[in-house]
Amino acid sequence: MQKPNVKYLADLRQAMASKGLAAVVITSTDPHQSENAPAHWRGREWLTGFASVNGTNGTAVVTADEALCWTDSRYFLQAEEQLQGTGFKMMPEDGPDAVDLIDWLVEHTSEGQTVGIDGMTFSISFAQRLEQELNDNGVKLNTDFPLFDIIWKERPARPENKLFVHDEAVVGETVDSKMNRVLAEAKGELANAVLLSSLDDIAWATNLRTAGDIAFSPIFVSFLYIGEDGRILFVDEKKITPEVKRHLDTYNIEVRPYDAVKEFLAGLPKVTRLLLDPEKTARGIYDAVGCTPVFGGAMVSKLKSIKNSTMLANIAKAMEKDGVALVRFFMHVEKEFPKGELTEVGLEKVLTALRAADESCVDNSFAPIIGWKGHGAIVHYEATAETDVTLEGHGLLLVDSGGQYIYGTTDITRTVSLGGDPTPEERHDFTLVMKGHIALSSVHFPQGTTGHQLDVLARQFLWNEGKAYFHGTGHGVGFFINCHEGPQSIRLNQNPTPLEPGMVMSNEPGIYLADRYGIRCENLITPVVAEDTDFGRFYKFETLTLFPFDRSLFDTSIMSEAEIKWVDDYHTLVRNRLTPYLNEEEARWLADKTQPLKK
Repeated sequence: MQKPNVKYLADLRQAMASKGLAAVVITSTDPHQSENAPAHWRGREWLTGFASVNGTNGTAVVTADEALCWTDSRYFLQAEEQLQGTGFKMMPEDGPDAVDLIDWLVEHTSEGQTVGIDGMTFSISFAQRLEQELNDNGVKLNTDFPLFDIIWKERPARPENKLFVHDEAVVGETVDSKMNRVLAEAKGELANAVLLSSLDDIAWATNLRTAGDIAFSPIFVSFLYIGEDGRILFVDEKKITPEVKRHLDTYNIEVRPYDAVKEFLAGLPKVTRLLLDPEKTARGIYDAVGCTPVFGGAMVSKLKSIKNSTMLANIAKAMEKDGVALVRFFMHVEKEFPKGELTEVGLEKVLTALRAADESCVDNSFAPIIGWKGHGAIVHYEATAETDVTLEGHGLLLVDSGGQYIYGTTDITRTVSLGGDPTPEERHDFTLVMKGHIALSSVHFPQGTTGHQLDVLARQFLWNEGKAYFHGTGHGVGFFINCHEGPQSIRLNQNPTPLEPGMVMSNEPGIYLADRYGIRCENLITPVVAEDTDFGRFYKFETLTLFPFDRSLFDTSIMSEAEIKWVDDYHTLVRNRLTPYLNEEEARWLADKTQPLKK
């Protein structure tokens, strides 16, 4: 992304002064709390220059004399580089030197001052926490400061991509069934209507998708009202095709303009008890509500997270298609590497094309992360023309990628050694990471267990040597929706959501040595019933992803026989599932890559 003009920062400070604001807080999201917002709402990136097509996490604070941008450990190195010369300074959101944004803001504002935000880009919960802590110190919060309407003269328009119907034979559930379940859950929370703001929730509930509104996610900009008095989709009408109109009519869903949602909410009668998820609904939406708001709604994410048997069967199909594309990709890497012409950007294009060759693949599920040597240590590295390097010499190549197939969403990371034998240190670190991956993959756990309770399994071998990674071990994965979805996760942070059959999540421990190499090993997994005992029901994980790990990087001297058997069994599974889709040369290559660790 081009460096921002420092004049924009001056323009912002002038607008702040005209509104009597001592500080302004700027998020990276949209009115739907999207992880990866459309260009129309990527104002924080435009202002700071800290940006990524992968939906870079960052929150900026601007005062009269300071400009700061908070981000998490995945982006520290990227932020330090991209913020140079912009007037902004990077602030750590996590890790040992973490600084809490709200604490900083409280310390740097005075009684009687006002802080401004655009309430349409802040969740209710975050805005309330911010407002409470500021008010406790005599500082006011102005929630109606749409700064980019003021200073961003060439702001991109909202996306106008056409919608399409996600075949219910693939989904395994009708829109009626989904919306009735949502409304039933809402009644359980003493509400009689629901407003869905989160775009993945809306795509799930309507069985509709699009391409292009949100990069790498086939979801669309809209709001959805579900009540006893009707169903309304607030969406730009240019997005509606005749096929989609018939689909909506079938399920009695009225279409109204996207911008009509606030007026509609303001006119709802007081007897309407409207369920709003405070984590996913914008404060600006809440401010417009004229009926009785009810906070809750986390059940929609829970309903969406449980994939039915039809979905799981189709995810297995997506994994086979993805595995075939990856076989062809890594064969290409091995064949072309000796020529010294491979580049990170070039490999990204090759991988994208190989996935797209399957007509069921609509897009990548995120921008491929292809990091050679030290670039692999940048957790969410994005190769650009400025950072691109040629693969030469010896090193580790980290490839984190995925596809949006109509049959499901994939996400896989493999780290491979190129240009000679891996060093003892590379093999040792890789094996520590894999020991954690295997420990998590192999665990049996009782019903009711959360991801937080399992997270240490993946980290223990690194921790035992004073090593660590600071990102989560596992995130939920959607069904032809978002690559990242909740409520389930496997991470250090406490999350009360139990892991249940039908949930799909990642297993991706790693280690990162700045300027040297990064290692991450990721499969997607899902809980299944292991056994019922006198102590209750126990689950285990079934691995969904189908592609081998680099056998040359394993140090079997520090592995148990059970760990070695896990790898060999997994490689046998990969070979058996993928071989029927490969030509003779590809099958030979895969057979070699899936030989036992000990010959």
